[in-house]
Amino acid sequence: MARKLPPFAAVRAFEAVARHLNVKVAAEELCLSPSALSHQIRALEAYFDTALFERHGNRLALTLTGRAYAGKMTQLLDAFDESTRAVREAGRRPFRVLSTPGFAARWLVPRLDRLSFGDRLRLRVSDGAPSLDFAANESDLVIQWADEPTPGVVTDPLMSSGRYPVISPELREREQVREPADLARLTLMHDETMDAWGSWFASAGLPAPAFPRGPTFPNCELATTAAERGQGVALAYDAVVQGTLREGRLVRLFDTVVMPFVIYSLAYPEARAEDPMIREFSDWIHGEVEAEGFAPAPRSAGRAGP
Repeated sequence: MARKLPPFAAVRAFEAVARHLNVKVAAEELCLSPSALSHQIRALEAYFDTALFERHGNRLALTLTGRAYAGKMTQLLDAFDESTRAVREAGRRPFRVLSTPGFAARWLVPRLDRLSFGDRLRLRVSDGAPSLDFAANESDLVIQWADEPTPGVVTDPLMSSGRYPVISPELREREQVREPADLARLTLMHDETMDAWGSWFASAGLPAPAFPRGPTFPNCELATTAAERGQGVALAYDAVVQGTLREGRLVRLFDTVVMPFVIYSLAYPEARAEDPMIREFSDWIHGEVEAEGFAPAPRSAGRAGP
């Protein structure tokens, strides 16, 4: 069915005047004369056969119909402007990603040479939880912990993983770590974000030792790094430490795993859901995660999507 749309020039003129409630200021913004702008407004009111403004001498006010239409047109024109700039700049602008330190260092950076525009990626890491205030965080996309929804933001679950103990090869040999009960006498690295040692000992059928049995870090990356330096044992996320295990800097201990859950998700503004670079980055990173077998299970029917 063919769209029945009013003249675009008239809509653009109306939106500018509605925003400023001043014909002269709107005319300057659009580089038109006030008389040309007034003509466009009259043409739009004729198209709708209804008044969009109330005129009181030199003062303008929106009618109820005009106010409702103006709000929708401002949103549409903002989205139109954002989409147009995204397409125009896609071939040359940087793509700004904000990530947690552990994901960036152990997972993302080693794979960036496989991203088609990896040379234009600007990667920043956060001190704490990455900010999802896209008006202030200077990012196009955030790789956030877990998948907590945020109003106005698309939350796209990316990676699911279980946890198991890891240790440096040297410490394992020196301490003769052979069975789960041996961990009760070792230093354990704890994680402020989500410490799961109690769950792991329960899954292994063992009573948990008195906690803490070692230092507590603000995130799992620092705990894993400490284990890599031979300072003790950390509970690492399988999906994140695969490369470290392959390189032999850490070894896995035992088969017991804390049950998998979504550990990372992509977040970006709803208004930019169709941005070409966001879509390409999302397709690429999801493909990488799926190839390694760490894609999250589909959301249940009862849970709201992003």
